[in-house]
Amino acid sequence: MSLRGLQTFSRMIRGRRLFAAGLQCCRCRLSCHVKRHYSLLPDDVKSLRALVNPEVSRIRNIGIMAHIDAGKTTTTERMLYYAGYTRALGDVDDGDTVTDFMAQERERGITIQSAAVTFDWKSHRINLIDTPGHVDFTLEVERALRVLDGAVAVFDASAGVEAQTLTVWRQAEKHHIPCVCFLNKMDKPAANLSFCIESIRQKLKANPVLLQIPVGSGKNFTGVVDLLTSQKLMWKMKSMRDDGRVFEVKALDRSDDPDLLQVVSDARTALIEQVADLDDEFAELLLTDFSENFDAIPSNKLQEAVRRVTLARKGVPVLCGSSLRNKGVQPLLDAIPAYLPAPNERHHDVVRWYKDDLCALAFKVLHDKQRGPLVFLRIYSGTLKPQMALHNINRNSTERMSRLLVPFADQHVEIPSMTAGNIALTVGLKQTVTGDTIVSSKASAAAAARRAQNDSEAGKRSRECASVILSGVEVPDPVFFCTIEPPSMSKQADLESVLNCLQREDPSLKVRVDPDSGQTILCGMGELHIEIIHDRIRREHGIETHLGPLQVAYRETILHEASASDTLDRTVGERRHVVTVELAVRPVDVASVGGSCELAFTEELEGQLSAEMKEAVENGVHSSFLQGPLLGYPLQSVSTLMQRVTIEPGTSPAMVSACVSRCMLKALRLAGGQVLEPVMLLEVTVGDDHLSSVLGDLAQRRGTVRDIQSRHDNKVLLATVPLAEMMGYSTVLRTLTSGNATFSLELDTYEAMNPQEQNTLLKRLSGLL
Repeated sequence: MSLRGLQTFSRMIRGRRLFAAGLQCCRCRLSCHVKRHYSLLPDDVKSLRALVNPEVSRIRNIGIMAHIDAGKTTTTERMLYYAGYTRALGDVDDGDTVTDFMAQERERGITIQSAAVTFDWKSHRINLIDTPGHVDFTLEVERALRVLDGAVAVFDASAGVEAQTLTVWRQAEKHHIPCVCFLNKMDKPAANLSFCIESIRQKLKANPVLLQIPVGSGKNFTGVVDLLTSQKLMWKMKSMRDDGRVFEVKALDRSDDPDLLQVVSDARTALIEQVADLDDEFAELLLTDFSENFDAIPSNKLQEAVRRVTLARKGVPVLCGSSLRNKGVQPLLDAIPAYLPAPNERHHDVVRWYKDDLCALAFKVLHDKQRGPLVFLRIYSGTLKPQMALHNINRNSTERMSRLLVPFADQHVEIPSMTAGNIALTVGLKQTVTGDTIVSSKASAAAAARRAQNDSEAGKRSRECASVILSGVEVPDPVFFCTIEPPSMSKQADLESVLNCLQREDPSLKVRVDPDSGQTILCGMGELHIEIIHDRIRREHGIETHLGPLQVAYRETILHEASASDTLDRTVGERRHVVTVELAVRPVDVASVGGSCELAFTEELEGQLSAEMKEAVENGVHSSFLQGPLLGYPLQSVSTLMQRVTIEPGTSPAMVSACVSRCMLKALRLAGGQVLEPVMLLEVTVGDDHLSSVLGDLAQRRGTVRDIQSRHDNKVLLATVPLAEMMGYSTVLRTLTSGNATFSLELDTYEAMNPQEQNTLLKRLSGLL
């Protein structure tokens, strides 16, 4: 059998579900031998019970998010194994995990694209998305969190909150997503519970609600104590091959370690007091029924209160374990339905407006060589069935979906229908892209719009709500770009087709053609991002492309206020077009507008312009924002005020846009240009003996040290460094520290270049250097 055939066979085996549903109830003292059945039939991938349409209250749509190497994929792998959906425990280092199925992911041992899996756990349906931890692929986290109802944040127990942890946490907060924290790698010698709790409180500004106390530390970590039930959960591994499926649960008694009993008693008292402070209903219950003895509060009442606190986002439950050592994952699985919300607890307005009509959001697109485009949909209302004609509100087009699938990484199961609250995979939607709203018909969208208008609350809300179009996915701007060339002109058309497919899959990848040279420009989120795209073009599509040198995507802004006016008088055929424009531009504080550009009209002009001409003016201004006057980079932090627009009858909107663009260019040149460069937040973890070498290298890279913290036997260096100075930093750091350091980068802000660096850049880009 060929190598490709063996790999396919291996994936088929790995994806098959164990029929023994009794394995889900793992909390027993006695080891029980269960006969496991395997099958190669595609229908056996999933459980046959209630696969398609569970009750919406029993559905959980969650994401696994964390800093790189915190253990997201390993935790996901253990969840699938304990739920009975894989026959063996996969390992990231061995390249045989379910969710990391791309060749690049298995070679590098990192997650590059989010992967969705669906499985059952104790009568609940869990739709889980494993997300990347690398900053270059932060869009994958963004679009996953956009459609999820809850998240599990995984932490390295020896490191606490790290750089990318902050990024993904902010993304979850933006979408108001309740979270559960899992302190992973408790078996590491440097694991520290109190350090992690404090870092969550200080760095994430969150309120950690500790639900478990670890038993033992480092290599002696053997289990946890559940503070709600005062039970000890112990994994007594007899060998390294023990899969952790069976563990012992027993109540704490006097025979246990006195120090442990005291720690648990203090922690449970603190938990009760903390929850009482956060939940009024629980506080009232304590004061009325258990005022004499708080410890007598039933565990189910305490759990219900913790759930209310979590859903209200007043606190985040914290659990601990070691996924690699197969300890603590089953309680984490229990915590997902216990504390994270069902879809009907998220109160989306569209559910009320569309009622039983279909409304779904496309949040991800993949291309399959056999099936064509595969579109992931989150269904908010209604039912989805194969062969349905679906209306895309964003594209104003109707397409027919041919097949409906349940996602399971790269193995999928075809199903007859899917109800609200679920995540589905569709075949046949060739025009749909990330962020599109999908409904059953134009009529259903119109009916929902009428309900939204009649809603007394919706009348006070934004235009976006009233339009009944789901908000899409916010795509970050690229920070790197380079040229890409095919091996020959005969491959140019193939390369363009491939790039179109990749852009549809990955909206953070931008492709444009340079108007002067005619070269194709590839824009991405970082060195690794562009490297992966280049490798995919070669492996998946067989085109050996050549990449030019990486360049930083700078921005531009203006230095002063300036005003300009312009008149366009042009005759095209027998039609005369006359328009006069007056406007003013001024720099604005980056913090006040988030770095974006803004446009405003005077009150008088606002009432004079028709909707068509106002749109023409906006198009002219926004096109000028895309290309600054200094080097042609996009503008940032510029405010434009339209003061006067005089349009003669018969003037076309295109001429209005052209006149506005020309007037904007005049004003921007008068205001003076300034180049802004992306500045990265750098976090380096290094030993004391190599700290001075790293600091010396950072000084040469125009870095600014913000803080140096101690973390166990290492130092954590926090600094800001211009992105242009970070090319190839991983290789340099490896050389300086003999491979004994790690680092992470995150975009911090755009800062003005100093005059010397700006002049050097101008000369280099002008071809003088």
